[in-house]
Amino acid sequence: MEPATARVVIIGAGHAGSNAAAFLRQYGWPGEIILLGEEPVLPYHRPPLSKAWLKGEATAESLALRPAEFYGKQHVTLHLGTPAEAIDRGAKTLRLAGGEALAYDHLILATGARARRIPLPGADLPLVHTLRNAADADRLKAGIGPGRRVVVIGAGWIGLEVAASARALGAAATVLEAQDRVLARVASPALSAFVDAAHRRRGVDLRLRVGIEAIEPDAVRLADGTRIPADLVLLGVGAVAEDALARAAGLAEPGGGIRVDGSARTADPAIHAIGDCTIRPLPGGAMGRLESVPSATEQAKQAAADLCGRPVPAPEVCWFWSDQYELRIQVAGLAQGAAQGVVRGDPAAGDRLAVFHLDAAGAVQAVEAVNAAPEFMAGKRLIALGRPVPAARLADPATPLAALATA
Repeated sequence: MEPATARVVIIGAGHAGSNAAAFLRQYGWPGEIILLGEEPVLPYHRPPLSKAWLKGEATAESLALRPAEFYGKQHVTLHLGTPAEAIDRGAKTLRLAGGEALAYDHLILATGARARRIPLPGADLPLVHTLRNAADADRLKAGIGPGRRVVVIGAGWIGLEVAASARALGAAATVLEAQDRVLARVASPALSAFVDAAHRRRGVDLRLRVGIEAIEPDAVRLADGTRIPADLVLLGVGAVAEDALARAAGLAEPGGGIRVDGSARTADPAIHAIGDCTIRPLPGGAMGRLESVPSATEQAKQAAADLCGRPVPAPEVCWFWSDQYELRIQVAGLAQGAAQGVVRGDPAAGDRLAVFHLDAAGAVQAVEAVNAAPEFMAGKRLIALGRPVPAARLADPATPLAALATA
């Protein structure tokens, strides 16, 4: 355990950074904790920005991760609207935007990710938006309403969530995707097809395998010359690690992101990194990025435990979720490379789907569930157990999942 005079500085006050501060106190960190937030608002939940916030179903209070008084009670010094500009690893100091130097004994980088930009003519026009923070969401919210024409470039999670919110608000929504299916990078063909059909049934003009020539002041022009009228355009083409600080300090990978181990340690023993900015260990021994709140929370626990001299928590099953219309989409594990997909029940029977993905040994590697919470929870347990499960029993709705997922 560090002496009571030791100072931890956390750069980034999103899910990862705010949780790291909380876990440090929970695990017994005796020294000073300084949390630096670039935005001028209290740390907040980001997933609702594309859903409940856009639709006017959430308030600033409901979005806050913790009440303002939490930070004072836990003796966490919170500096909002305070970007860090440089890290001096040798001197163990930060240079803040105002020129102030801030010393640290340990540093946690929780800088998150930024929206990916594409070199497209017109991408800097006023009607073009991205969505990563509350300010972005407020600008989007002001532009979406009845009769408005919203064009989304990219059929990933964010793009489809915004399309769903636009339809709920009475706007027309067109989604443009270069790949041959929606969610091509993150979902199985079965889930892609299910989500595709759900959007089309609700009036989304979904166009696959399209190229975009340019964005114009009132339209998006496709490669074949088609013009799609637009009052608002969302670029939803993914996110890249916000690693500029780490890169300047020699800690970022050439392809982007900050490499960490299972304790969230970087190559510098005085610096941990957590959340969307990291390249972290994945199931099966690979390294990669996991852009999710559960992953950020898990890494916050890892860093806090490591700094407090506690055993690092056992790896958790990674999981994700998305809300679109009345669909609750939940995914646990990573389906890439799975040997077999098993659909449970009949997806055509309604707005419900469960797909289990098995590895070569027959163990559950991932589960994708739509409005199927029992299947999601059972799948998560089965992934953790790592033992073979008969595919026929998984597929049969008459087989109790609890029996399969009992250790």
